[in-house]
Amino acid sequence: MSKTVAHCDFNGYSTEARGIKVTVVPEHLFENSVPEEDVFAFTYTVTIENMSPDNVQLLERHWLITSGGYHLAEVVGPGVVGEQPELEVGEVFEYTSTAVIQDPSGYMEGAYTFRTQEGAYFEVPIPRFDLHYPLVIH
Repeated sequence: MSKTVAHCDFNGYSTEARGIKVTVVPEHLFENSVPEEDVFAFTYTVTIENMSPDNVQLLERHWLITSGGYHLAEVVGPGVVGEQPELEVGEVFEYTSTAVIQDPSGYMEGAYTFRTQEGAYFEVPIPRFDLHYPLVIH
């Protein structure tokens, strides 16, 4: 039975399951946002650390994106940023991507599907992380 631990601190939102640690650090993108047109852009950096005893390959991602409390999109596809990285024991893979929502507040969460060298498949949850765009209220 695998154990999943999730937490948030100043270093980002993290989960750990089956020896794979996933940490996400989101940031708002002022230069790509147009609040008066309900366009709120964010970047997020994901760090995946293989602390398991096995070499693994990230095969698929599954994201749920929520904006203003409503389901906005579901994204399922191979790998991440055009890659299906292989992580040896102790190796770390990091990438940055973007998301655009229609409200100043939302969140993302999901899962990665991995395969071990022996051919076993397993999922690791991506921690839910908040997307909050700072607004100035007069």
